[in-house]
Amino acid sequence: MKLLLLGGTADGRKLATQLHASHIPLIYSVAGLVRAPNVDCDIVSGGFSQFGGLAQYINAQNITAILDVTHPYAQQMSSTAAQVAKDCGLPYWRFHRLQWQQGRDDNWQTFTRWSQLLTLLEAQSSLELAHVSQLCPFFTVGQLEPQLLSLIADSSLVSLPQLVRTAVKPKTALLPAMQWLKAIGPFAVDDEITLFEHYGINALITKNSGGDSTIAKLTAARILGIPVFMQTRPSLPPADVEFSNRDECHAFVCQQFVTY
Repeated sequence: MKLLLLGGTADGRKLATQLHASHIPLIYSVAGLVRAPNVDCDIVSGGFSQFGGLAQYINAQNITAILDVTHPYAQQMSSTAAQVAKDCGLPYWRFHRLQWQQGRDDNWQTFTRWSQLLTLLEAQSSLELAHVSQLCPFFTVGQLEPQLLSLIADSSLVSLPQLVRTAVKPKTALLPAMQWLKAIGPFAVDDEITLFEHYGINALITKNSGGDSTIAKLTAARILGIPVFMQTRPSLPPADVEFSNRDECHAFVCQQFVTY
């Protein structure tokens, strides 16, 4: 039995390390966009199209189970993995860390679609103007999608200063008013507060990724009284078994390999 672990997250690296130490035969898959993972097991980088697709790779490598530990917003990869596992008759397991929860002193507004976000930001911009200030959004949603950039370009926000933080260079050219900041977590609360104040940030746009690595921005926003615009997690096809606790996931996979 051989496990294909779909990673690219801190949890993916940690689970790969745990499972490798437990002598579970596995291949760790990563998109390879940010940095090479520091794991001792076999690694495949750059996606599966180079092998003719995921199904062909699974057959060539004699994969017998898939563990999905991709980002909670990697909807396409998770959907593809679930369907391919079903087609190939393989068990499909998923680990996703718990979502962040809104606290009493948080000011969150949730959205699903980029058009909803634009409506919320334009309303927030009007509120800022009423207080004789200018909206300065801070985007921490990974790569900005062309659709979002197009919506901003056609909105009243187009000329406002905006900060975009990603781990790698933007794939799509940003708008002239946008400033790109390259950074990789984990982040500290004091540093985030300094960043907010330096750029005059008064709106935070983020995904509900969960975990500790980037939660400091939410704490900083709470301390500074800054509204947070939180993208809800996408719907994913069900997995055979799902986990939110890494140790429980590790123990389950090990038990399955003993069973086989």
